[in-house]
Amino acid sequence: MKRKSFVAENPSILWFLAALALFTIFVTAMSEAAGIGVVSTSFIKTLGKTLCLCLIAVAMDIVWGYCGILSLGHFAFFGLGGYAIGMWLMYARTEIIVTESLSAAAIPPTPEEIHDAVATQIFGVVGTNEFPLIWAFADSLFMQLAFVILVPGLLALVFGWLAFRSRVTGVYLSILTQAMTLALSLYLFQNDSGLRGNNGLSGLQNIPYLGDVPQSMISIAFFWASALALALGYVLCAYVVSGKMGSVIRGIRDNESRVRFLGYHVESYKLFVFTLTAVIAAIAGALYYPQAGIINPAEIAPIASIYLAVWVAIGGRGRLYGAVIGAAFVSLLSSWFTGGGAPSIPLGFYTIQWTDWWLVLLGLSFVAVTLLAPQGIGGLFDLIGKKSKSEGAK
Repeated sequence: MKRKSFVAENPSILWFLAALALFTIFVTAMSEAAGIGVVSTSFIKTLGKTLCLCLIAVAMDIVWGYCGILSLGHFAFFGLGGYAIGMWLMYARTEIIVTESLSAAAIPPTPEEIHDAVATQIFGVVGTNEFPLIWAFADSLFMQLAFVILVPGLLALVFGWLAFRSRVTGVYLSILTQAMTLALSLYLFQNDSGLRGNNGLSGLQNIPYLGDVPQSMISIAFFWASALALALGYVLCAYVVSGKMGSVIRGIRDNESRVRFLGYHVESYKLFVFTLTAVIAAIAGALYYPQAGIINPAEIAPIASIYLAVWVAIGGRGRLYGAVIGAAFVSLLSSWFTGGGAPSIPLGFYTIQWTDWWLVLLGLSFVAVTLLAPQGIGGLFDLIGKKSKSEGAK
């Protein structure tokens, strides 16, 4: 019997890619960059950031929905990717400003003077004027792009190897991932962490050497890059969870002991999934924060990873498109509620301000989905598909 091709076994991939392509083209045509201006530049950035959140949600769905590892630390990898590219963005932008300001001097500045002035500009806010060791390659875009993958990937590899070889599972593993995230965020809050402590890295939306390019064009470029990353990440994740590897991964989720008894090295599969999804999360973060404009340790706090799990649960874990739907739905709804779009509700004795009540609403939504619709929003598509098949059979 001839085996079906990867695409034939996963027809939903083509539907997803087609929908993403049409959405990207439509938004671009309606943007200020195209001259129409129906969709503002600020909302283009919001949509671009949403696509990045969809990408990390897909990664979370692989590690939790398919492999059964409830990681409460994947936003740490997301943040590390943002810090890695943010270091170059801040260094290069500051170097341009310093060079321009010193160019009017009677004696041209030396490279060492420029380097010292850049250090003072960046780290003066935390009381120092020297570059920490971790900024040794901040002037190299190639190296910082490499660090986007290498640093989170190495951290996930080491952490996963230590945890999985000890056969830590279930809630204990979730606590360990949360502890790792908390430790990292607390360290970054310190001024001597080398990443400006609580101030974080700012001005990331000002892309070096593109000062003459309007933000409308830059926002569209990042929007397209985010869409492309989501498309590639979705296909890669779909490939991982298909075929024999996908069966083993789902088997680990459903009955790890039986999979181990069948002769599969469970720890290797879990380590592969954990590391791969950490790298995907880091790439998403590297695209997200130049659009957000700032990154600080609060972005890596454990609560962010908990929100990520909520998105996947609402969308429907164990379904890649469900993770995308959940992340997009909650992200855009959050922007609407917390950005002043949702009108306040006066009750006479009290006025509901959605900026204060949004998290309560999100928590109630999570509880409702868990109790009433454990399949999530994505489960509705399964019901529609089954219904159409049954009607077609008749």
